[in-house]
Amino acid sequence: MTSVADSTRNAATFLAGPGPGAGATPFLRAEQSLAAGHPLHPAAKGRQPMTPDEVRRYAPELGAAFPLHWFRADRSIVAEDSALGTGAGELLAGLLDGDRPADQPGRALVPAHPWQAARLLERPEVAELLAAGLLEDLGPLGRPWSPTSSVRTVYRADAPFMLKLSLGARITNSVRVNLAKELARGVEVHRLLAAGLGAELAGRFPGFAIVRDPAWLTLRTGRDGPESGFEVVLRENPYREGDGTDASVVAGLCHPGPGGGPSRLAILVGDLAAAAGRPVGAVAAEWFRRYLAVAADPLLWLYADWGIALEAHQQNSIVELAGGWPAGFRYRDNQGYYFKASAADRLRRLVPDLNRASDTVCDDAVADERFGYYLAVNHRFGIVGTLGRDGVADEADLLADLAAYLAAKARETSPVPPLVATLLGAPRLRVKANLRTRLDDMDELVGPLASQSVYVEVANPLAGLA
Repeated sequence: MTSVADSTRNAATFLAGPGPGAGATPFLRAEQSLAAGHPLHPAAKGRQPMTPDEVRRYAPELGAAFPLHWFRADRSIVAEDSALGTGAGELLAGLLDGDRPADQPGRALVPAHPWQAARLLERPEVAELLAAGLLEDLGPLGRPWSPTSSVRTVYRADAPFMLKLSLGARITNSVRVNLAKELARGVEVHRLLAAGLGAELAGRFPGFAIVRDPAWLTLRTGRDGPESGFEVVLRENPYREGDGTDASVVAGLCHPGPGGGPSRLAILVGDLAAAAGRPVGAVAAEWFRRYLAVAADPLLWLYADWGIALEAHQQNSIVELAGGWPAGFRYRDNQGYYFKASAADRLRRLVPDLNRASDTVCDDAVADERFGYYLAVNHRFGIVGTLGRDGVADEADLLADLAAYLAAKARETSPVPPLVATLLGAPRLRVKANLRTRLDDMDELVGPLASQSVYVEVANPLAGLA
């Protein structure tokens, strides 16, 4: 497969590269540390159809930073939404600060990833808008932005927002164009949280938060379909300049060190054990139990009480550390929400037009399958595997701890949630098959939630442990 060859070549480049700069915030260092990427994906570092030079120029793994490419568009072709009381266009223009061109009535400033901008300018419908004076090409403007682990979301420590930009390149399983339903979903989730759910979450789980995507903007170019390639999402930035929070994407904690050495997680656990004079296995088990309290309790509560499943895989999850221990957890991703059909009416009491454009409500069985996979297999099993691979804990002991944790959660709820019963009792679990998904040339962002990727069954390592 050409995507595997492309990924292998890119990974070799990243592993030999300089990595993030010394001045990066803890958050950005972690975001740019994933030189090899997803350990169970055949094309984890694919960037097709980028050329090798383009890959290097825009690679978070090499510490890239670049100004965005800006356009100015007539308001007649602008579509936007904001749940913040200030329009998305005004918020975007504010990000240019002193580099902002003079305002023009009836016009909006629109940023694009520079790689994407070059492709947009090749499209006939964009050329027609330029010729008609409805669109202006302003070129690169403003201070450099740094790409995060997703490649197309960019970060600046001094900015109140990150920007999730459309990028017409295939990264892992999908072409990363922001879909119209995802734009709507981000604002919808913000409105759910603002309607009282966020306050309840914060009261119950003060260390947990959902990173919100409260505004978006795009252009209507006349191209077939609801997406034009100009889509940009404004994502809140919790890790501003001067914030010393040790915030790490979980995939960065689990990623092997240079030369295949131990992960940052294993190093943290080893340092904690050495400082306390305790056996490293005991510290690893305590770290894992604390992590479950911070990073699984709120997810299970949201699912059990509100029917909201979060697709909290390792790259969508940020753990905040205090003295090396898990202290906080943030979830991000306007793609990864599933609202159980059985809970939709309750959610509509908070947001009456729920699911009108977001396509987030799904059959309970689909939500169970996806939530179970991301909660247990992709995420917690991944941490167990990291600690076992690096020799700081016995995987069997950590799996027993996870089973005990789930059994305790089951005792708190009557009847036992079907998902927990499945994780503890089913002999086999449904898991996403990334190789099969790629061989079938499936794009996970296209089509119904139930059929966007291939799922297969594997033996359940938790069966019989509780």
